[in-house]
Amino acid sequence: MLLRSGISWKDFAELSKGVFVEVAREDYGLRGRPTNSSRVALLTGLSRREVARVRDLLESEQLDETDAPQGRLSQVLSGWHQDPDFLDAAGEPRVLPINGEGPSVTQLLDRYGGDLPPGAILKELKNVGLVEEVGDDELRVCSRTYLRGPVDPDLIRQAGVALHDHGETVAHNVAGARNAPARFDRMVSNANIPGSARHAFQRLVTERGQEFLELLDDWLSKHELPKDKGGSDTRHRLGVGMFFFEEPAE
Repeated sequence: MLLRSGISWKDFAELSKGVFVEVAREDYGLRGRPTNSSRVALLTGLSRREVARVRDLLESEQLDETDAPQGRLSQVLSGWHQDPDFLDAAGEPRVLPINGEGPSVTQLLDRYGGDLPPGAILKELKNVGLVEEVGDDELRVCSRTYLRGPVDPDLIRQAGVALHDHGETVAHNVAGARNAPARFDRMVSNANIPGSARHAFQRLVTERGQEFLELLDDWLSKHELPKDKGGSDTRHRLGVGMFFFEEPAE
């Protein structure tokens, strides 16, 4: 999902680093206070200086605005739009020959493609529609930014909630308190099912699963506290998630 959305390893690592620091600070403090930077560094393996940098970004809510290194394709596109060697007299990106002694696609890729083979970068630029051929062995750039596949933010949020909820259950069962009962977490699978039966099983899961979820939803609705009700009873978010999965057995 990350690769389809154009998220690089460095982007992911920066965000993950923030999560490690945030959880170490909030969940591993003593006497209800946030963990100090030295202990966060010890828990996460980061330097105290890096912990302080990430902490400041978290507190200013700017973690998603950090200057993470751009992906190779983004660097190439930026160079094509900003480097004077690859701009025309009007300041627009030139139509570039693939090869040549002057400004060319090969020269651009050598300058901004890092250590990746120019041929591999050029192939990917064509595959994702960032360049188009013009005449004989010339290319025009079609976009200034690179996003492999725009994804509906609502679907991302929904996926995040689903992964979080299942992850909480797994974490509780694996490393929860010893005296806490395990939460329900079951699955069924069979790696020897003919492909012709896939759709029938999916229909069965959809129909029976929907019936079961509606039964649980009715139960939850009957036991729901009114929004304006006070009292000593604490509110809890309860639920059950179901999902269908499929992959080749080999």
